[in-house]
Amino acid sequence: MSVEMIIKIAALGIIVALLNQILKGAGRDDQAFFVTMAGIIVVLTWIIPYLVELFEVVQSLFGL
Repeated sequence: MSVEMIIKIAALGIIVALLNQILKGAGRDDQAFFVTMAGIIVVLTWIIPYLVELFEVVQSLFGL
């Protein structure tokens, strides 16, 4: 995983946390929940290719 990807994930986490606090402060808990879930889904879509690569390496390492 490159350093750029880690920085992207951290930046998105900070943005989601800020939006979450702003929305909860405004009494919009439902929207804060959806913003958090959207952030998690975006990060998972970024990480999936790295997980696939990891499983391929492990599979080739053990000859499965």
